[in-house]
Amino acid sequence: MLKNTAKDVESFMVKRSIVVIDEEKCNGCGLCIPACHEGALQIVDGKAKLVKDIYCDGLGNCLGHCPQDAIKIVEKDAKEFDFEATNKHLKEIGKQELEENPLEEKTEKLPCGCPGTMVRDLRGEQNTDSTQISSEEQTSQLKQWPIQLNLLPPNAPFFQNSDLLISADCVGFANPNLHNKLLKGKSIAIGCPKLDNVSEYQEKIQSIIEMSNPKTITVAIMEVPCCHGLYYAVEQATQNSGKEIPVKKIVVGVKGTTKENLSS
Repeated sequence: MLKNTAKDVESFMVKRSIVVIDEEKCNGCGLCIPACHEGALQIVDGKAKLVKDIYCDGLGNCLGHCPQDAIKIVEKDAKEFDFEATNKHLKEIGKQELEENPLEEKTEKLPCGCPGTMVRDLRGEQNTDSTQISSEEQTSQLKQWPIQLNLLPPNAPFFQNSDLLISADCVGFANPNLHNKLLKGKSIAIGCPKLDNVSEYQEKIQSIIEMSNPKTITVAIMEVPCCHGLYYAVEQATQNSGKEIPVKKIVVGVKGTTKENLSS
């Protein structure tokens, strides 16, 4: 029987992203267990269970490993992720401890007024580069600036009634056809669900949907498990907005292969 520590009892409930398991779908295969680096999941009575809220960082490393689609990331009231308690738990069950808190801010705040954050709508501009483009090169399909989700205002003019591409950072490096096949004709927002706060992503995406009414949303993510958190942020934001918007998921392999499906 698991005992609550004094620190557990004192923990406050907050609304945050956390794993939820559908027991009816779960077949107890256990493939999600090694994918959870925090040791938050265990097989109990033939089903995967979340041991404690404080061991789950909500980033969704386990999502891509469930063949039954029984695991989801949802927003609900739960105790905050506890880095120290998680490492103590990992030590007790004989797993490698975490070297750093996955939810800690890893980048410095940008100074106010940074020129790189200025919104620029490039849709009406022509490419004035006189350099000849060889048959092996592509013409940029980027029609806006900035592109980082955290820097984008939800009411930016290029979002209005657009076809929106929400992409994981790494997709642009893994997929050689990003511009001509994924980005062409779309506005874009990029981010990393592993390094950034997925809850903040969800709130920003929901604001974009509510304020800019995109016609379609394409979510491009990498095949690595932690990347699936970006898709679930979009899925949750779309549901919360109450709008019926087609959402397509494209999964890119580390060698550039793609798989896609229309999710809603």
